[in-house]
Amino acid sequence: MKTPLMHSPIQINQVKLSSRLVMPPMATEKSAGDGQVTEALVAYYDEKTKGGHVGLLITEHSYIDVRGKASPHQVSLADDNAIAGYKKIVDAVHANGSKIMAQINHAGSAAKIVDTGMVPLSASAVMNVNTLFHKRGTLNQPEAMTQKDIDAVIQQFVKAAVRVKKAGADGVEIHAAHGYLLGQFYSPLTNKRTDAYTGATLEGRTLLQRQVVAAVRQAVGDDFLVAMRFGAADYMEGGALPSEVEEAARLLAPGLDLLDISGNMCGYMRTGHTEPGWFAELSRAAKKGSELPVILTGGIKTAAEGEALLADKAADLIGIGRIMLQPGTVAARLMAE
Repeated sequence: MKTPLMHSPIQINQVKLSSRLVMPPMATEKSAGDGQVTEALVAYYDEKTKGGHVGLLITEHSYIDVRGKASPHQVSLADDNAIAGYKKIVDAVHANGSKIMAQINHAGSAAKIVDTGMVPLSASAVMNVNTLFHKRGTLNQPEAMTQKDIDAVIQQFVKAAVRVKKAGADGVEIHAAHGYLLGQFYSPLTNKRTDAYTGATLEGRTLLQRQVVAAVRQAVGDDFLVAMRFGAADYMEGGALPSEVEEAARLLAPGLDLLDISGNMCGYMRTGHTEPGWFAELSRAAKKGSELPVILTGGIKTAAEGEALLADKAADLIGIGRIMLQPGTVAARLMAE
């Protein structure tokens, strides 16, 4: 009997995943107030990867600097004190037979003064247009980043990635989706710059992402996975378009091992769509634009739905998200269906 695609291993750079099932990053708010990993968070990831059915776990977005903190109990990778705590998660996940990556992020204009004590930064002095952020509380007018600010953020991504490697993880995922800072540079709705990072061209809109990838890759070396969660379209008038994804993926690919496709200013949802893999048009375009393996997440609730998308070559790996938040070891049931 032929092995289902969902159960088949895949080699990505130096890392072999036991299956195509990915548990994507989902915020838990289980960290301590200072961003330190708690025993509850370790237990949560331990439970989710029991049995080794999850080929790859990408942990929830962690902030790289306090000014880019997205929520009160977000996990921190902003200083070296975070390494020991994150290593506890890594060790638990590895003991279960799964591979693990940390998602690192700067919230940009999605950060709130009430959480950080600082005025937020963004590509331009433009309010964030992701409606989900507005539902979570009052946003503040951001400051447009100077070149000095940009250079500092690049180094914050680098230092966070190095911490992830020191903690023993298999890789790091750079968050450039869902309307956070790197997504703010990608979206014409929030990037009104006229310098090299201009919102008028794809080259300008992807420049910061490419600089972050290059700097991270140089710091962590070739034997460590580097992925990007790419918010490939805004699905808003005047925003980033699906028709741009193929070329954007080509621009972003150098230095990356993996592209993880999602939405940008629309968040992780796509209005009016409930079908499994509602970002499939974006993941297909990303596969055309680069030779990188692609993860597709969004509306996929069963391994059978993931199997169909893999067979149709919409993606190489399947992220199954919200259903994994149910209590218990959900992965085993999913993969048995």
